[in-house]
Amino acid sequence: MIYQILRPLQNKRGLFSLFSYICTPMAIQTNLKQPLKSSFITHNSSLPIPIMSIFDVYPLLDIEPVSAHGCTITDINGIDYLDLYGGHAVISIGHSHPHYVERVEKQLHKIGFYSNMVQNRLQKELAHKLGVVSGYPDWSLFLCNSGTEANENALKLAAFQTGRERILAFSSAFHGRTAGSVACTDNSLIRSPFSLSPDSVTFVPLNDLEATEEALATKRYAAVIIEGIQGVSGIVLPDDHFLQELRRVCTQYDTLLILDEIQSGYGRTGAFFAHQHTGIEPDLITVAKGMGNGFPIGGVLISPHFKAIHGQLGTTFGGNHLACVAALAVLEVMEAESLISNAQKTGDFLLAQLFSISVESSVICNVSNSTSFFPPVSQMSSPVSSSISGVRGRGLMIGFEVPSSYPTLRNDLLFKEHIFTGAAGKKTIRLLPPLSLSLAQAQQFISSIESLATY
Repeated sequence: MIYQILRPLQNKRGLFSLFSYICTPMAIQTNLKQPLKSSFITHNSSLPIPIMSIFDVYPLLDIEPVSAHGCTITDINGIDYLDLYGGHAVISIGHSHPHYVERVEKQLHKIGFYSNMVQNRLQKELAHKLGVVSGYPDWSLFLCNSGTEANENALKLAAFQTGRERILAFSSAFHGRTAGSVACTDNSLIRSPFSLSPDSVTFVPLNDLEATEEALATKRYAAVIIEGIQGVSGIVLPDDHFLQELRRVCTQYDTLLILDEIQSGYGRTGAFFAHQHTGIEPDLITVAKGMGNGFPIGGVLISPHFKAIHGQLGTTFGGNHLACVAALAVLEVMEAESLISNAQKTGDFLLAQLFSISVESSVICNVSNSTSFFPPVSQMSSPVSSSISGVRGRGLMIGFEVPSSYPTLRNDLLFKEHIFTGAAGKKTIRLLPPLSLSLAQAQQFISSIESLATY
């Protein structure tokens, strides 16, 4: 048999002959009674060759980015776009930042990955740096790969710590798509029969202290989980006073407080974490998105009253060398370029400008705290208008409603003005740009909005 295979190599067309021989069905020897049914062995030439495709779960725009720098994305046709969405708030320091690229590239030439069975000083460097920059220097850090994984581990830690099974979450919340996280997400359309029992999670209205305290008084809840600012639901801010009272009642009823800062953290609101505007301190903080500027990484910041137990949490890829270097580079650039203060300054500008062209411009706007306060959109008495409405946000986490007479505003911003924005439902536009967004770029967006939506 070996001789039969090697013999074709004796002539000058040996390699081709060997390939043809091996690919001939008769050359494949098996002990099976029936021949293998495989397209690699036989194929009907009259039928198309099967090709694996992408599972079609994303409604895709007809745009293919091929490069990006700073706040600019360039597509396959050479068209430049202003990026005011950052790929779901992921791009924190700007696309392809030179320091970021250099740090990751250098590390790639050393070691990219090894599992969590060996020492990795980069993890310790990241924990120290994050503790200092975030204002939580005496906390611990568990590293993972994504936001939903961070929330899963926070929920697990809370249950371990308290011995309780239930979680309290809020209406319109979004915390992820895996079993525990999606159970805390107020969207039945993405919860499968495999998800946790509905009895495991109770939802109460956001900012409803009475309903919250009534639930916690039962002392059945391991934790309350709340977003620093609700992102997916359309940039919905918890009241500062509500967060302060939430901290109080959690302490009163021995319930842990989990702050999901996956979208609202990492400097986006003009503070490192959105909850820091209120002066409270939770028990667990979850992070991801802007943490790696596009490199997959997530984490749980854990207060000192938790005791680490070997084997209680774990991950294969979490905290790998490349992820740690990417996250370190993000923090280094944020400090060197004062991106948190830039987020507040540029966010204040955007909020003030958007408010000035909105239908509620007669309402007092408090921009000094990087926040715009308006009544709920459903309570606004504005008539059908060509102007935007419901402007709200903090820093560079901003939302507003499109005019009822102009439902295609977001598409026109993209395809006419070449500006990427995000959406929440059919009526809300979300702005989640890189923290490096300049005032000139912000003004470019405002000018586009004025030309499109105020006619």
